[in-house]
Amino acid sequence: MLDDLLGRTELKERIEELEEEKRHLERERDAESERRREAVAARQEAEQRVNRLEDRIADLEGQLDDGDDGADLQFRRRERVRGDRLDEVLARLDSVATDAEGALTAVVTDERDLPDAVERAFGDRAALVRRAAPCVAYADDAGLVSVACRPPVVPEAFSDWSDGFRVEASWFRPTGRFGFALVRSDTFALGVYEGRERESLRGFTTDVKSNHSKGGFSQGRFERIREGQIRDHMKRCHEAIDEAGVDRLYVAGESTLLDEFDADATASVDATGDPDEAIDDAFHDFWTTRLYGV
Repeated sequence: MLDDLLGRTELKERIEELEEEKRHLERERDAESERRREAVAARQEAEQRVNRLEDRIADLEGQLDDGDDGADLQFRRRERVRGDRLDEVLARLDSVATDAEGALTAVVTDERDLPDAVERAFGDRAALVRRAAPCVAYADDAGLVSVACRPPVVPEAFSDWSDGFRVEASWFRPTGRFGFALVRSDTFALGVYEGRERESLRGFTTDVKSNHSKGGFSQGRFERIREGQIRDHMKRCHEAIDEAGVDRLYVAGESTLLDEFDADATASVDATGDPDEAIDDAFHDFWTTRLYGV
């Protein structure tokens, strides 16, 4: 009775409502944290499977390319590196100091055309550099370093002996201002970045037919309609990129669409979902370096 007179009952009820709302939000927070942990674990497991499959594919391709020459050679290790692990690897390479011409940096863009310097430096294991191409190969004249890296942005081919390795940040990490686009046949997202920080984002989806029903029009007509929808979607993608006005452009997405773009570097990625979520996954995958122990 006294609580009612003093207005405390209403306050107590409101407090109970807020407490329940807080508990509900805490449960949502905990559930989201658990989903994120599961997503991280799933990503790590998937990357391990990808690494194992890439190892097997590279070995089989090497046997096809090399015939009896180098068919038994295996990479000492293979790893996909990014973030802190990538920083650690690059720092080690950058710290190597030799005599005037004791460290070789060679960019191999064509596996069919190894520079003579790579052949001499890697000897019998040069075939592994060929398998890793396109890549940046590092070796020293003492045989202590023997590694190849496939960075997101592979520069033009060159080979150079110096007193240290050439490790350019722009090959491995997002630097300066650039555009990064995720392109799928029905999804587009374009971010303008300053380093790793995204300044703006534009994204959209297009309704593209994915399955042909048994009834209605023919398979041929279905394919023509689908191709027209994809062409319209691609036109919108190009218009969005032109409007962004970026000097550097990286494009990731469906492998069959990448050649449609005049980009500084491209990569096939499997990122799907809403544009704002998919571009984060694509960005994460794109800025990953493959490390090969030769």
